[in-house]
Amino acid sequence: MTLTQLEIFSTVAARRGFTAAALQLGISQSGVSHAIEALEQEFGVALLRRGKNLERTDVGARLLLQAQAMLGLAESMRQEASDARGMKRGTLRIGSFGPTASLRLLPPVLEKYRAEYPGIEIHVDEGPDGEVAQWLADHRVDIGFVTLPDERFDTFPIMEDQLVALLPLAHPLTKKSAVTLEELCASPFAMTRAGSEDIIGGLFRTLRLRPNVRWRSLQLVSTIAAVARGEAVSIVAESALPPEKAPGYVKKPLRPAARRQVALAVPDARRMSPAAREFIRMAQEVFSHPGQSTARPATR
Repeated sequence: MTLTQLEIFSTVAARRGFTAAALQLGISQSGVSHAIEALEQEFGVALLRRGKNLERTDVGARLLLQAQAMLGLAESMRQEASDARGMKRGTLRIGSFGPTASLRLLPPVLEKYRAEYPGIEIHVDEGPDGEVAQWLADHRVDIGFVTLPDERFDTFPIMEDQLVALLPLAHPLTKKSAVTLEELCASPFAMTRAGSEDIIGGLFRTLRLRPNVRWRSLQLVSTIAAVARGEAVSIVAESALPPEKAPGYVKKPLRPAARRQVALAVPDARRMSPAAREFIRMAQEVFSHPGQSTARPATR
């Protein structure tokens, strides 16, 4: 068993295919197949269930978690060595969600980070907030954007904004200065998964309300389009909206007001790499973080 074989196994599982994994890793498909077969022969179990859809076996899923932990530890060791050399080389994997993280938060930090550490290779994966959290749990990424509270990880707050109601121009609620959740329940609702689904769902559940969800979209642009066409109302994070007001919708404050806090998270701050630690420091410096981290103290 080698780290290369474990990396291939992890990539095949993430991409759900030998061909996609080979393309990502820059090796032949036969090389991917041989690596998986070698692991299965060494372990004496099937790791993957071949068929129309490639799936992990039960034991394969359990071993994958350990493989990802080993790969994360190996990367941390490389980063520690890189730190001793002045962080001249290394890799940093970031999980990002929605426009707030990908369009507003990441660019200024990445620009500063790359200027100071050009030898650190950065990989960014974007997905819904729930998927980013799973990537963190699986050690597929080193750092991920999350919304607080999230007790599964060590977190470092970097920004806070408010949630607003998004209404079609002709909607009766546009005449009000602020909108309640109960009032929004009377109209078809568009739910975005881009960075605030858990928070929005929690707001309704707290008041024992159930929005009339007709749209569920991965991209905020789809949610905005549904509202602009007059097909639904929605709730979104204000910072995620385009800087210039687009025609077709009106935003209104919620009553009572609801806020969202965005943080960078790592599985365990005691084991994060120097590259990850420096990225978090820069992000907090750029955005003058509004809260306290939940990082566990380092142990010696």
